[in-house]
Amino acid sequence: MFLITNRAVDDTKKGIDALGDIPNPKGPLELRMAEATRHGKGWRVSILPDICTPAMLRSAGIKPQQDAQGRAAPVYASRYVAYKLLLQLKARHKKNKAPPALALFVHGYNNDVDAVLDRAQGFEDLYGVEVVAFTWPANGGGIGGALSYRSDKRDALASVGAFDRAIVKLDQYLKEMNGERVARIENAATGKHGDDAAAWDENFAREMMRECPFTLNLILHSMGNYVFKHYMSSSTYSGNRLVFDNVIMAAADANNAGHVSWVDRIQCRKRVYITINEDDVALQASRMKAGEEQKARLGHWPYELDSRRAVYVNFTAAAKVGDSHAYFEGRPAQNAAVRKFFRAALNGEVAEGALDYDVARNMYFIG
Repeated sequence: MFLITNRAVDDTKKGIDALGDIPNPKGPLELRMAEATRHGKGWRVSILPDICTPAMLRSAGIKPQQDAQGRAAPVYASRYVAYKLLLQLKARHKKNKAPPALALFVHGYNNDVDAVLDRAQGFEDLYGVEVVAFTWPANGGGIGGALSYRSDKRDALASVGAFDRAIVKLDQYLKEMNGERVARIENAATGKHGDDAAAWDENFAREMMRECPFTLNLILHSMGNYVFKHYMSSSTYSGNRLVFDNVIMAAADANNAGHVSWVDRIQCRKRVYITINEDDVALQASRMKAGEEQKARLGHWPYELDSRRAVYVNFTAAAKVGDSHAYFEGRPAQNAAVRKFFRAALNGEVAEGALDYDVARNMYFIG
């Protein structure tokens, strides 16, 4: 599993303490890549070098590059991660004979690296997706209660630029890999069918689908939605990057008030899902953690659901959900309707089709 992070890193360590609890000392915009593997009940984490080694290039099938003067050009770790993920998606496609899915996971408040990795692994195990996590220094500053919450909000806000850089890189590599694929398939179709336009089109469409079609979906949990909100509201967001198929805003720890102004700016190919649980104990508590009562949180307030872009899905009173803040896992995931929704959403599919809809309240309901 791969991690994208603006946490401080220690290249000499191999456990989860290779990723620190504070922002990178070079600044919160500094991104590093890490690779994590299960080691017993824990995790082994390797910080990837900024510049790929020859072994990394061979492992990812990346050809060495040259600059304008014919000298070896550096290949950065982000390219290695992108191409390794593509190989993993192709392997899933070959094994399952179905289009695979990649999920970018942005976690919430007070999550250490171990918790982030366990949750990301849960998404893979429960919903059959490949996961890459964007992890920001959400440790509460080593304190508790309201001070911890405010500390994480500051770190979340400081991490917006790093998240933007990660999305730019994702967009760049997606376009690059798709461009390579399109050019190769176009040339093959021309060689095979020449000027026969109908046969050319049929061949091109068939081969594009055969070449490991995959969806890319974004799941934001809790305060991860606060990072996303400020990314969407920032001057750096241009709205012209169509990166994700579905965007899932789970248990959003962001204001319900005014959410339309930034949610309606979200660009994606299919759906923006906003999940709600009125009994969410963590979001109820978060309203008191700023020292005075905050505004109602988007993930627990079933009113003023006015976005023209979002699909609102209410999990309140669904079997086994209770007061859960992470109702995509654990006991709530024993509910078949919950599992069905998140499996479809995380795999880039339409997830609300079989749900009951209340037109007056503009929301779907999980049974």
